[in-house]
Amino acid sequence: MKKTIVTTFLLLLSIFAAAQEYPFSIKSGTGKQTLLFIPGFASSGTVWNETVAALKKDYTCVVLTMPGFAGVAPEQNPTFENWKAQIGRYIKNEKIEKPIVIGHSMGGALALAIAADFPDLTRKIVVVDALPCLMALTNPNFQANPNNDCTAMVQELTSMTNEQFIQMQQVSIASLTTETSKFDEIVSWGVTSDRETFAKIFCDFSNTDLRARIKKITVPTLLLLEPYFKNIASAIQEQYKNLSHAQLRYATKGLHFVMYDDRDWYIKELTDFSKEQ
Repeated sequence: MKKTIVTTFLLLLSIFAAAQEYPFSIKSGTGKQTLLFIPGFASSGTVWNETVAALKKDYTCVVLTMPGFAGVAPEQNPTFENWKAQIGRYIKNEKIEKPIVIGHSMGGALALAIAADFPDLTRKIVVVDALPCLMALTNPNFQANPNNDCTAMVQELTSMTNEQFIQMQQVSIASLTTETSKFDEIVSWGVTSDRETFAKIFCDFSNTDLRARIKKITVPTLLLLEPYFKNIASAIQEQYKNLSHAQLRYATKGLHFVMYDDRDWYIKELTDFSKEQ
């Protein structure tokens, strides 16, 4: 009896340890090919709900919400590179065979980094309204600072009152989607995010430059960008010049949340690309 209790206890510990191994939430659908979805900055994995509903009959859909975002428990010292490594480790450890990785915004940059640094891990990637280096849009000569200090930003954001932070989120979201029915939900993701994670990751991601690294990407890549970027197509092409084999598409309407603002176009592009051999 005692041996059975000990064995059961050890089994429970191993299950608990496995559940704690990955600091993001995971939800799965059903299907043959796996699609792994990474949401953008301060977003919940529920941003992909409509996408999963359209694709889950034919695919296994794995949806992440990164630690510290949208109510998920934070981790100590979160960084873009650590998150990239954690997602790569999850794919390897869970033996997910050649997933198609789909990322929005910062999640799209994570998809680029995963494909570049783990060239044999994915089958394809889809980048939804993301760039290799966001800061290079205003400063083409931008160089990442290896000693980037996020202390000031952390202090500024953590010292805000809830009212100030909510107002900041509301102003920001109004410029990111034309789908007004989604405003409150998107704002709530930011408001329920861990404030320190919010500041650290924003600061770290703003210092991230993947322009040279994407040259290592060999898997088929689909870039789905918002309509505004078509107005500065030369700057976009410069950002992606080291990924010359990628398919680049511009949405026909809307803003940053392409999956909401030009849904039919987005679903068709994603479906067609996923089916391609």
